[in-house]
Amino acid sequence: MAEKNEKSPPLPDSVSVDNGRHIDERILKHSHDADVALQAIQQAGDGQVIEIDAATNKRLLRIIDWHLMPLMCVVYGMNYLDKTTISYASVMGMKKDLRLVGDDYQWLGSMFYFGYLGWEYPASQLLQRMPLGKYSAICVVLWGLVLSCFAAVENFGGAVAISFNGFGQIVGGAVAYGIAKGTDKNGSSIAPWKIVFLATGLFTICIGLVFLWVIPDNQLNARWLSQEDRVLAVERVRINQQGIGNKHFKMYQFKEALKDPMTWAFAFYALVADIPNGGISNFFSQLIVSFGFTAEQSLLYGIPGGAVEVVALIASGFMGDWLGRRVMCSMGGLVTAMVGVILIIALPLANNDGRLIGYYMTQASPTPFVALLSLISSNVAGYTKKTTVAAIYLISYCVGNIIGPQTFRPKDAPRYVPAEITIVVCYGVCLIDLAFIWWWYSSQNKKKAMIRASEGYAKLENQEWLDLTDGENAEFVYTL
Repeated sequence: MAEKNEKSPPLPDSVSVDNGRHIDERILKHSHDADVALQAIQQAGDGQVIEIDAATNKRLLRIIDWHLMPLMCVVYGMNYLDKTTISYASVMGMKKDLRLVGDDYQWLGSMFYFGYLGWEYPASQLLQRMPLGKYSAICVVLWGLVLSCFAAVENFGGAVAISFNGFGQIVGGAVAYGIAKGTDKNGSSIAPWKIVFLATGLFTICIGLVFLWVIPDNQLNARWLSQEDRVLAVERVRINQQGIGNKHFKMYQFKEALKDPMTWAFAFYALVADIPNGGISNFFSQLIVSFGFTAEQSLLYGIPGGAVEVVALIASGFMGDWLGRRVMCSMGGLVTAMVGVILIIALPLANNDGRLIGYYMTQASPTPFVALLSLISSNVAGYTKKTTVAAIYLISYCVGNIIGPQTFRPKDAPRYVPAEITIVVCYGVCLIDLAFIWWWYSSQNKKKAMIRASEGYAKLENQEWLDLTDGENAEFVYTL
């Protein structure tokens, strides 16, 4: 760790930023209004600026990635899989066992998101006020308990009361197929679809307990980092102008979030894009059956769809970072999905293989959704503002997923043409929204560059740790 000998220049009385707000020295004097990293940096640096060389930065990144990424990938994968078990279960006897008739299945697919919707904003506030890692771990464990309870459901009313969590595509398809074959051959005292819910629920509980032990609340209490490395891990993220967290709700940041056009552009995308997601996630097994395959084959043939999604997400992420065009590159997955739905609609019923390929292409659609999640992380600053934008985004996600299953009406089976046309229209509208998001951030970056180049502009000392919003911080550069 190297240190500069000179101290940072003295603070000006105030500095004007791009939205006309003024930030004065009071913020630094009252550190409880700043980011929690500020005190740690000031204590460790003894008033001097800490510098990190390339080798140290690489070493820290490797340690952090190896401790966080594998478990985060498993948890996020399980989170995605909870949307798809109901689709597998629908062709494994669940509809018959629960005596689902009429629109019951559609509402069962939508019902989970009513609970999600009701708890979304309170959860965002708890995430700001409570230790992040511990709160998240408790949620994962409780989620596993609810998932396991679904195995005890006996009718539609019970299914609605428990709500829905589940398993999913690559692993889910293989497990569901194995359970279906095994119980068919050897018999079972428990329905096959219940075994899937029970197994995945117990696994989720185990993952939640591991999460509690491994995942820290922030860099400052990561047990697998030394005391010195904890401070360095905070310092290495200074450049992103976002800090590591602030536990105080700030009304002005909440209001700024509501006035920011990007908040609503994100929310609009989540709403419209998740109408197709809600429909396809709940009906893809039945859709594959409609292509002329058996229920058992649909469990197996759904697996490649998960592989398509993995490849699309990796390719989109790599190309986006390489070219510095995250939003534009993510649009490729959406175009691919749109072509896939058109194939399902346009190809004749006899062309089972072609329509199945069309379904596989639709699985590239999540690339923009994931890109926008990353933009909320990288392009929204101010802890209260960030949690507010994330909550609005996920509320819209819930609403879209509630609407989605309702577009697949029983009377439209087996082709579900109205639902498929709805999906194509939604994808087209989403492409326009993504183009607007890219244009807006590009124009804002140009405005901020002009402010930084203007006469009299001065950057505050430790401005990165003051819990400023992206709107009031002229040093903040948006990722495209």
